Amino acid sequence: MIALSVDDLTSRLVLIAGLALIALIAAGWRKPARATVRTPRFRVGRTTAAPFGVPVVRQPLVGYRRPGIIHRFLALGTMGVLAVIAGAVLAILTTFSAVWGVVKLTDLLG
Repeated sequence: MIALSVDDLTSRLVLIAGLALIALIAAGWRKPARATVRTPRFRVGRTTAAPFGVPVVRQPLVGYRRPGIIHRFLALGTMGVLAVIAGAVLAILTTFSAVWGVVKLTDLLG
């Protein structure tokens, strides 16, 4: 079994989080925010550009309908579950930082 101190564990977690952040930045580097339309180039001898774009088909839309009561209760329950999960994560982070601070400060005394 490998024993790690809190300082070693914290430094390893910071290293892993930094590498994950670098990987996320590298994965999204130089990608446009949305797809752009590439306009066709002129051919030699043509005076106008070739037609481009997507043909638009206009269809009638269905009007807005309010969500049913079951859908509202499901949304309320889901919101409650997400609030509990977010609270638990926040409590864990707060506790971990408090323990880290106490360990750090007590190590400075001795």
